[in-house]
Amino acid sequence: MSHVRTVLGDIRPEELGVCDAHDHLFLSSPQLPGQELNDLSAARAELAAFRAAGGAAVVQWTPYGMGRRAADLPELSRATGVRLVCATGLHQAAHYDPQLLDRLRGGGLAELFVSELTEGIGTTGVRAGLIKVAGGFHALDAHARRTMAAAAEAHHATGAPIAVHLELGTAALDVIDLLCGELGVPGDRVILGHLNRFPDPVVQRQAAASGCWLAFDGPSRAHHATDWRMPEAVRALADAGFGDRLLLGGDTVVSGARSVDGGPGMRHLLDRVRPRLAAELGAESADRILTEHPRRAFAVDWR
Repeated sequence: MSHVRTVLGDIRPEELGVCDAHDHLFLSSPQLPGQELNDLSAARAELAAFRAAGGAAVVQWTPYGMGRRAADLPELSRATGVRLVCATGLHQAAHYDPQLLDRLRGGGLAELFVSELTEGIGTTGVRAGLIKVAGGFHALDAHARRTMAAAAEAHHATGAPIAVHLELGTAALDVIDLLCGELGVPGDRVILGHLNRFPDPVVQRQAAASGCWLAFDGPSRAHHATDWRMPEAVRALADAGFGDRLLLGGDTVVSGARSVDGGPGMRHLLDRVRPRLAAELGAESADRILTEHPRRAFAVDWR
């Protein structure tokens, strides 16, 4: 039987509810100095605002070594009533100390991912529910290929879905060739993030035809040049027969993007994005993207 693995334990997919399929409560990186998401009270307030707007679940894509604060997630979930899914995996090499990466590679990445998915993250007892990896700008470097190979191995051992950061939405087809082709991961176990940031309709249709999930996420940063094209792109994919491959997320990666700090935040997904999509697709289709689709994307027959 399939279950979604949350920080409070496994649940039936239908219990997930209205879901932000790609976001961050906590995130720290040397690439974003001074913009860290590391404030526990702000995270609680952001979740409460999302809950008040009708949200029920958030999938946090923050991977290993980027300040995900797994130990704090269960209490946040209990306090706000929002179900949380946590990630294992690795981001691009630029987000880590090179010595840490050397140690991880020497110790076995796949084993780390499997351990965090099945046993727990450190001593927290919190098990991850997905694997997060990342590509580069129009290419996959050696680090990306190494981490994706480890993610594929962990998927084959556990069944966990693999979520992929596409740098500015690029290299989607390279990721598909590697993960789904060479490494044998089924398309419906791969979630491609940020495709809205590279609004090439041909690439988007090709990616959808592979069976992968397409996560249209943002706006994480104000005035993103492609935000306004997202409803049009989603409508085009639906008209092409790929309306069942879509996910929505807020991808809040810097402190100023939180609604409690003056940004759009998680609730923007429900307050502003959902009505825009409903105008394009109809309310029923927009609601399916926020409820039925995450249930399918993150539900696993755990091994």
